[in-house]
Amino acid sequence: MSDSSASNTFNGEPSKVNGQFHSVKGTVVEAIGNTTGATSWVDSGKQEHAAGEAEYNAAQAKAWVEGAADRVTGRKDAIVGAITGDRTQEAKGNLRHDKGQAQQEANKFS
Repeated sequence: MSDSSASNTFNGEPSKVNGQFHSVKGTVVEAIGNTTGATSWVDSGKQEHAAGEAEYNAAQAKAWVEGAADRVTGRKDAIVGAITGDRTQEAKGNLRHDKGQAQQEANKFS
């Protein structure tokens, strides 16, 4: 097994899909290592699993923060629209707030 497989799991922006892939792949590699007695595979699998979990958690946290920003900006736009009588801005603000709230719900840490 290559020592770089775990370190290559995080390139650029964190990704939940990429994180899950490497987490599962690491678990499989570790299981193969346990079955065959290859300690290098066990170690490599553990590292890749941990890196995958870290990337997944980073992507989840990033998405949650983005949702919070959308909620704040949406609420501000809705309030400004209501005060100025701009119903379009108010509606867009409410939609952005609701989108942010849904994004936060989808990325809640359990």
